[in-house]
Amino acid sequence: MSNVADFEASLGLRFKNRELLQQVFVHRSYLNEHRGFPLGDNERLEFLGDAVLELVVTEHLYNNYPNPEGELTTWRSALVKGETLAVIATELNFPEFLLLSYGEEKSGGKTKGYILANTFEAFIGALYLDQGYEAADAFIHTSVLSRLENILANKLFMDPKSKLQEHTQEKFGMTPNYVVQGEDGPDHAKLFTVSVHIGDRELARGTGSSKQAAQVSAAEKALQTLIVS
Repeated sequence: MSNVADFEASLGLRFKNRELLQQVFVHRSYLNEHRGFPLGDNERLEFLGDAVLELVVTEHLYNNYPNPEGELTTWRSALVKGETLAVIATELNFPEFLLLSYGEEKSGGKTKGYILANTFEAFIGALYLDQGYEAADAFIHTSVLSRLENILANKLFMDPKSKLQEHTQEKFGMTPNYVVQGEDGPDHAKLFTVSVHIGDRELARGTGSSKQAAQVSAAEKALQTLIVS
């Protein structure tokens, strides 16, 4: 178990309540194997941190950009989505301090995006409780909102289907269309296959547990093909 003091030092922070900081890194699986552990898991802190994160990001976007609600919503989603938070958590060395069960750690728990994202939100919740809104606000600006410029410049806020449509309209003057090629499996576990086309040309195929998910998969593969070519 790594000392949370090392984590504090890496961020230049000093928690008043060290146990609160330690709790940030306690995954519920750890408690199943360590019944006598004096702290709870990080899920309640995650619940709080999620709300603080969304408020800070929303406030920043509202105060600094005159764009309509729909655009601000997509930008916010790109900033606070699990994939973004997991990358930040990894960069800040969160995995080193995670407390997981033996089985969870063995299965790669310290690299699982949702665990890292949840832990990041738990840290924000703990920081808010320990040091107040201004400290949480400053941390979120440094770690999360600093990525907004890159997200906007590279249109990372757009979903794959929207990106593909913009790309094909610009390159071919055409809008992609999606065709369901098949579905397999029982009703409770369907797997759909969808192809995406520009005119008569099939760009790619994707699969997913819903038609929408399969379309997104196909769009992602089509973008890779078009960008490489």
